[in-house]
Amino acid sequence: MLSDDCVFCKIIRGEIPSSKVYEDGDMLFFRDIEPKAKVHLLAVPKRHFALLSEADGEGMRILSRMLAVIPEAAEKNGCKDGFRLVVNQGEAAGQTVRHLHVHILGGEPLGW
Repeated sequence: MLSDDCVFCKIIRGEIPSSKVYEDGDMLFFRDIEPKAKVHLLAVPKRHFALLSEADGEGMRILSRMLAVIPEAAEKNGCKDGFRLVVNQGEAAGQTVRHLHVHILGGEPLGW
């Protein structure tokens, strides 16, 4: 189920435009509008939950599929030499949108 007031849910529904790079029935990948690397994609489940701890069995199935799809999507979008995945959990960790998402960063050497 999607939320009415979540920006990522609005992107999933097509109410807010995005630069989509991959989509299927469970997930959407699009370019971050404030990139932190040469390539900065967001992988978002098409089911609303904010944190890993809120994902039920179906949510975990979707996340598992997302992790399986990420390497090919990353490579097709400029991360041939590797990429970094980041999942921020809660405000203290830097999560600004309360819809679980995975940052895919690459396309250049990444410092620590």
